[in-house]
Amino acid sequence: MGLDFSHTDVRWSYGGFNNFRRRLAKQIGMNLDDMIGFGGNIPFHIYQDDIIPLLDHSDCEGELTPDECKQIAPRLRELVSGWEDYDKLNALGLADGMDLAANQGEPLEFR
Repeated sequence: MGLDFSHTDVRWSYGGFNNFRRRLAKQIGMNLDDMIGFGGNIPFHIYQDDIIPLLDHSDCEGELTPDECKQIAPRLRELVSGWEDYDKLNALGLADGMDLAANQGEPLEFR
């Protein structure tokens, strides 16, 4: 069992995706465990970063709008540019899927 997306073949285990988002959050100075929905009480809206819609999202269902995809994809590429691992490859594939979804005017679905 794991997390799949529309518009890309990228796949994470649920735990792996959670760890991936923790790494992204850390890069913008956020401790994901302190945030609402992750055990804490800090609301996401106090952070101003284009990656927030990906961090503040269910890890097993829902979708990102085409506009959110346009916002997130470039920032995602920027944040993982220095990584050298599986998460970087998946992140770049996810960003490509976001671009495809946005260009087609479709949401990127979490499955």
